[in-house]
Amino acid sequence: MANLKAIRDRIQSVKNTKKITEAMRLVAAARVRRAQEQVLSTRPFADRLAQVLYGLQTRLRFEDADLPLLKKRPVKTVGILVISGDRGLCGGYNSSVIKRAEIRAKELKAEGLDYKFVIVGRKASQYFQRREYVISKSFIGLEQIPTATEATNIADELLSLFLSQSVDRIELVYTKFVSLVSSRPVVQTLLPLDPQGLEAADDEIFRLTTRGGQFEVTREKVTTEARPFPRDMLFEQDPVQILDSLLPLYLSNQLLRALQESAASELAARMTAMSNATDNAAQLIGSLTLGYNKARQAAITQEILEVVGGAEALN
Repeated sequence: MANLKAIRDRIQSVKNTKKITEAMRLVAAARVRRAQEQVLSTRPFADRLAQVLYGLQTRLRFEDADLPLLKKRPVKTVGILVISGDRGLCGGYNSSVIKRAEIRAKELKAEGLDYKFVIVGRKASQYFQRREYVISKSFIGLEQIPTATEATNIADELLSLFLSQSVDRIELVYTKFVSLVSSRPVVQTLLPLDPQGLEAADDEIFRLTTRGGQFEVTREKVTTEARPFPRDMLFEQDPVQILDSLLPLYLSNQLLRALQESAASELAARMTAMSNATDNAAQLIGSLTLGYNKARQAAITQEILEVVGGAEALN
């Protein structure tokens, strides 16, 4: 009976765990939807900014504009911005982006370049601190759904490092959202800004939907309709000055998009991990229930045999 009680307690414990993992899966799904809504709400500003930059590009050659954010200089030190999460229970999301950042740091070291990290997320911060990497700044405790204010704060730190010439180039390591079951860490150069990267290009947005009771993600192309400014348009300021004011906004917008992609990847990874944990808990409950029934049947059979044996002894 003691063994039966232990099995019953184990079944109840696994059922409680299953309730928690299922709740965490649904919470992650709700937050993915919020991330999707944020992507959609920030699209108008991003589109309009791209149109203005495209119009300015047709009026002047960016290569000839003497602007700090476009100026390339000999690279001695590289700043690596790593975007990770503050929490675990999301599969290999954090370990994948940390590993990619570490590989990039080793590549730079092999090229004879120095590097320093700017970290977003507690997981990456703890990892690189324990290994005594050079960390210029850490941002932890951010909202799980990124905000423009947070992106601006990070962009200000990057601009400070770049303009003070503490670093000569800034690279971004983040997780690109592909689908609910797929994401990949990528490396992207943030500063100096590449004039070719400011051109209008096809983009994608994701939508979390349900089909047959299951979550799935659909992606759709979004094309920014960039038109040159009218030839008779007059500028109250020098177009170079306008461009100098808009480039930091463009950088912040790029960072916000990377934060959104990373957040969606983390939440999708957590959804998948919790879904797998829920399925495993259901299988374990079934296995334990089967074992409990067998043990209970064996105990009943043993009691019957004892009763029968006792009756035969009396006879």
